[in-house]
Amino acid sequence: MRIASLTIAIIALAGCGRDVETPPAHPIADMVIQNGNIVTVEDAAPRAEAVAITGDRITAVGSRAEILPYIGDNTEVIDLGGMTAIPGFIEGHGHYTSFGGSLLILDFRYAKSFAEIVAMVEAAVAETEPGEWIIGRGWHQDKWEVKEDVLVEGLPLHDSLSAVTPDNPAMLIHTSGHGVFVNQKAMTLVELGDDTEPPEGGEIVRDENGRATGMMRESAQDVFRQAFSGHQGRRPAGVAEEEMRRMVTLAGEESLRHGITSFQDLGTSFAEVDLIRKMADEGKLPVRLWMAFEEQAADMEDRLADYRMIGYGNHFLTVRAIGEKVLDGALGTHGGWLLEPYADLPRSSGLNVVPIEEIEASARLAIEHDYQLAIQGIGDRAYRELLDIYAAEFAKYPEKTDLRWRIEHAQVIHPDDIDRTVALGVIPAVQGIFACSDGPWVVDRLGPERTKERGYIFNTLAEAGLVPTNGTDPPVDEIDPIGSFYCSVTRILPDGTRFQPQETYSRERAIYSYTMGNAIAAFEEDIKGSLTPGKLADITVLSQDLLTVPDDEIMNTEIVMTIVGGKVRYRNGEIIQ
Repeated sequence: MRIASLTIAIIALAGCGRDVETPPAHPIADMVIQNGNIVTVEDAAPRAEAVAITGDRITAVGSRAEILPYIGDNTEVIDLGGMTAIPGFIEGHGHYTSFGGSLLILDFRYAKSFAEIVAMVEAAVAETEPGEWIIGRGWHQDKWEVKEDVLVEGLPLHDSLSAVTPDNPAMLIHTSGHGVFVNQKAMTLVELGDDTEPPEGGEIVRDENGRATGMMRESAQDVFRQAFSGHQGRRPAGVAEEEMRRMVTLAGEESLRHGITSFQDLGTSFAEVDLIRKMADEGKLPVRLWMAFEEQAADMEDRLADYRMIGYGNHFLTVRAIGEKVLDGALGTHGGWLLEPYADLPRSSGLNVVPIEEIEASARLAIEHDYQLAIQGIGDRAYRELLDIYAAEFAKYPEKTDLRWRIEHAQVIHPDDIDRTVALGVIPAVQGIFACSDGPWVVDRLGPERTKERGYIFNTLAEAGLVPTNGTDPPVDEIDPIGSFYCSVTRILPDGTRFQPQETYSRERAIYSYTMGNAIAAFEEDIKGSLTPGKLADITVLSQDLLTVPDDEIMNTEIVMTIVGGKVRYRNGEIIQ
């Protein structure tokens, strides 16, 4: 009887087995990208043919045959047709809302003379009510092909600008953001006269008679920016928020068009973070944001703990840094703080814009609240001062060994400070594109020997063992990873010469700098930077392989598709909501 019962039980179980479907060997993916050249930025398996995505994460990476079982009836299959997919570009340094705002004002980047800029402003006056500000950005005096007859320190006088703007204050922002050129109406508005003393950390450029030319360097521009901000603040309730939302959206959409899935924003405010957090709750952030506060230390002290966020809104918002307080100014405006005077302006070694004491106070807050510190240090004097501040703070907390504090831009570095940077674990957050956009005039500022030894030595830093990073600092330069990649690997200037050619990145290092390098610089290497199972499915599809295409064809590379969290957000020229 026991044998008979066992036999019946086995038959019954066998019958039940026929009614149950055999589970699939692999989970069915929501999306599969296949038939392409997959650059994973993973040492163990740097190339693949296909990627499987489930939800917002990468499920598997491998050959087409290996990924085939992940395809089900409802899987969206994207055939790359041999094109190249890489981890989504990460913009390693920019100003997110300022970038969005720059898309709403006059663009002077391509102007070939001051007269051309004045003509653009005059055309804007015809469409602007009296009393309203006229704002533009992007000019650089060293890029003008035609110079004015009268120049003061290489800069024009405001007369022609003031003549076409009698009833409108005008503020023309230098491409670096470290200076503005204003008209007489703006100077009258803020009561700036020939006897006005410049603020600490700023310069009012004057002619030989002591008359203000219109150029305001570094902190001398603050009074004009504040006047414009006050004017904007008097608008009806709700207008400011709607404008800010538009800036956030425009900046994000332009990022997507250029293959950028994450944007590191250096210099935000509590008010901006409040709105961006609200937009994250609404699911309306186009790209992922890593943000750093640019506020006074006294104003941050009691608020940092409440605002620290990592991976908020499904990894669309992280706030964990203080920066970009500018210790010095820009080389283009002779504001970068140097150890020795400028070659073309011997009276000056640049400017210390934000007092050392303020940076030290921010450093104390950063280490106490587990924030990164990311301060601008363009000149070699500024860079050294920052290393001193960082070292002093690190010494107080020897148990904290992985802080990843950053020095933004790091364009001029004395050789003695490279080993110190390595020893401290500091990350120089550099922008490859600047070597080409600044290259035509850097030697004028520094002289040939100093330039060769200290100028834009990005590959030297990487070879020393420092994390290679990259970006374009929008709106300072165009938001263009392909352009920055091209400059990083060629250093070719517009005239065909090469600037500091010994400092070129390899192709592999350039891709790494824009993906994994930038992820490491933000403590995000566990979720971004490579095409690895378990990481966020942020992917950029390119028309050709940046690792193999000839130098003269790199700039022909098109962004075909941008995928954020497993969703196609940009494809063939169209933003997809």
